[in-house]
Amino acid sequence: MKKRLKYAVLGSLLLMSATAGAQDIGFSQFYANPLYLNPAFAGSQIAPRISLVYRAQWPGLVSAFTTISASYDQYFPDLHGGLGFIVMNDRQGDHGALRTTMVGAMYAFRFQVSRDIYVSAALQASLVNNALNWDEYLRFPDQISRELGFSIPTGAVKPDKTSKWSADFNAGVLVSGSQWYAGVAASHLTQPNQAFYSEDLVPMKLTVHAGGLINVSEERRRQSSLGLGSPIISPNIVYQFQGGFHYFNYGVYLDWMPFLVGVWFRNGVQNADAFIFQAGIQQDFFKVGYSYDVTVSKLANSTAGAHEITVGFLLPVPEHKKKVRAIRCPSF
Repeated sequence: MKKRLKYAVLGSLLLMSATAGAQDIGFSQFYANPLYLNPAFAGSQIAPRISLVYRAQWPGLVSAFTTISASYDQYFPDLHGGLGFIVMNDRQGDHGALRTTMVGAMYAFRFQVSRDIYVSAALQASLVNNALNWDEYLRFPDQISRELGFSIPTGAVKPDKTSKWSADFNAGVLVSGSQWYAGVAASHLTQPNQAFYSEDLVPMKLTVHAGGLINVSEERRRQSSLGLGSPIISPNIVYQFQGGFHYFNYGVYLDWMPFLVGVWFRNGVQNADAFIFQAGIQQDFFKVGYSYDVTVSKLANSTAGAHEITVGFLLPVPEHKKKVRAIRCPSF
């Protein structure tokens, strides 16, 4: 009976999310999914880059949220900037009763304003599909019979369309020096309507992020493109605002090739949300990372936190094309 109630409550939550503007998906390894954080990161590593992300959020709620993301980007000298492509699929509820799929492309124009400072300005266009698997997987409290389980027809009203496409647009700016970086990104510029029932616009999201690189030892020269030698500490902050909600993320990484560890703290304006612990291994052209969100809010006893696994590939660049400096920032 307890499991049936979980499914029923989850069905009600999904129906509410289908009728109201929901918050965007939040990833914990921000820089392992750079194009999602800010489209201005397209081409920031100069070399072709592939980023893969899998996130399972709140598995204690019948695997309520699972998300996969894949992206590719690289710098093109003839275009004076980077091109990037991202595909993401988010599944809410058991068997993905509510699914969101996004396919996007972006261009980031890059220019140099001084010897050490570069600026990238980007635009992104995306197609988004929202699909609701009403008949097969949604269950509601009014369907429960004590004797037969889910056997009573629900009084919830099925929408006319259970699959909907919409266009979406993002923009971002990234400024970087030799040991620091900062950026601003705005998502859902046109606030598309993704509701299944009546008009309900997706609220615009604002992201502000910044960080730096601090060499622990006096030896500043490293022997490979991703670093080999002295450890580096990288403090970071990511602020996000969407639909009246504020999220502050404070984090610090220790990069000591081939290992990288990090810890973040996420909170809203009035309450703490989670501690995020991260660990990864990286080589010159490959990295893999894992993070776990320890929920500290009132949901801590029921959500089972969140797991996130990332894999990245940085393909080599021919020597004659190494004319533009890559932006140095964390990999996870």
